[in-house]
Amino acid sequence: MALLEVQGLTKRFGGLVAVNDVSLSVEPGEIRGLIGPNGAGKTTLFNVISGALKPSAGRIRFDGRDITGVPMHALVRRGVVRTFQHSQLFPGFTVLRNVLIGLHLHAGSGFLEGLVNSPATRRRREELEDRAMEIVRFVGISARAHELAATLPHGYKRILQVAVALGPTPRLLLLDEPVAGMNHEDVDRMMDLVRDLREKRGITVVLVEHNMQAVMNVCDRITCIQFGRKIAEGTPEVVSQDPTVIEAYLGTFDDDDGDPVPNMDSHDASNVDSHDAA
Repeated sequence: MALLEVQGLTKRFGGLVAVNDVSLSVEPGEIRGLIGPNGAGKTTLFNVISGALKPSAGRIRFDGRDITGVPMHALVRRGVVRTFQHSQLFPGFTVLRNVLIGLHLHAGSGFLEGLVNSPATRRRREELEDRAMEIVRFVGISARAHELAATLPHGYKRILQVAVALGPTPRLLLLDEPVAGMNHEDVDRMMDLVRDLREKRGITVVLVEHNMQAVMNVCDRITCIQFGRKIAEGTPEVVSQDPTVIEAYLGTFDDDDGDPVPNMDSHDASNVDSHDAA
């Protein structure tokens, strides 16, 4: 049974149809890529799936349960967590403190509990601190655990976002442009982490990304949308050779022999404007 099922999903903003009758299913343990040109509706689709927006039509199921219209905070408790294009960190707090805050929020620790220094409270605090440090080690930034988030290089800030997202112990992680603005070394580091999320944590991943080299290297299957509609789906090999996808996003046709020549240059892709208009 698919972990995530999207059926006929549509999102309208007045007369604008940002997502138009999109259906897809993601299997447990899969790494799925979601691609398309700027303005295709990728981020809007993410926002609807993650509960940030309510759909105009269609259904969403997670692990067989209907989650259509369920708000984001409730989906987090069910195991659906997302990151955002722009940093959602506390810049004045350390790396470890950022992860710890996420854990506290997920654990439901309240203000009054923090004032009571009982043995049970101290034990719970120590457990959360150990868990936060374990997450920091897992994502590979333990050497920076006590540095302020504001001082981190861009690539490490993006990795820290993933670390914070691991606090709620997600079963499905939605990554919105995880390698945007990264250099090649940081891209490789993030893609290794995405693989580890699946291999070592059993987390299913869906990612929106403009960096085609990263998408083709890490994803099991890819869904491509244009003007809010799904235009292709399949393995990276199949999608990269689909003439409709090539024309819409990946490249152009060779003038000499008519063979498709997809543009897989990650440097070019990284320069594309990352804002996905509705």
